[in-house]
Amino acid sequence: MNTLLALIPLAIALSLRPWRLLAGRPALATPLLATLVVLPWLWALPALQHASVQLQWSGAVLVLLMLGWPLAVPALLAVGALAWAISPMPPEAALAAAVWQGVVPATLALAVGAAVRRWLPPHPFVYILGRGFLGALVSLFAARMLAQALGTPAAGGAAGMGLVVAQWLMAWGDAFVTGMLTAIFVAFRPQWLLTWSDARYLPRPGDSRR
Repeated sequence: MNTLLALIPLAIALSLRPWRLLAGRPALATPLLATLVVLPWLWALPALQHASVQLQWSGAVLVLLMLGWPLAVPALLAVGALAWAISPMPPEAALAAAVWQGVVPATLALAVGAAVRRWLPPHPFVYILGRGFLGALVSLFAARMLAQALGTPAAGGAAGMGLVVAQWLMAWGDAFVTGMLTAIFVAFRPQWLLTWSDARYLPRPGDSRR
């Protein structure tokens, strides 16, 4: 199942030729490289720390907001491969992490983002709270509960993390950081957010759009 959940989104993403995004938006190279450098270490922590209670960090929703879905999917799968390479994580655990900490929450966040764009007004706080915070919270919690229901934990060997309360609290932590970084990037580095648009979220005075 995990193999299919990795290969099918990857095939769809590559069919959209995500490398064109980098050609059209060179500034995206910075968040892409940061994703490939920083996120593998965070995903590898459960295998590196050997703690009885292992925290699961995703970051997938922030990657989605920065890179867009077609580029986020191969990037997140690459993060899973790098996490496996730098840690004693078994290959099946690395694949599960790539799917359930990466591809699935990013795909759910894409659906949440579409709903936010459809039903809520184009306002910077709607983007930050709706897509950066609440979108991350809902997407990550739903992905972890779905993984738990299917018997494929989102992080390899994360024993004792099956309780709903534990998954909910971890989703809150991830969502808080995602919302905070989204707000910082909107203010200081909007070019790092492919899903952000000044024309949409910062309408000119006199614009009657709602």
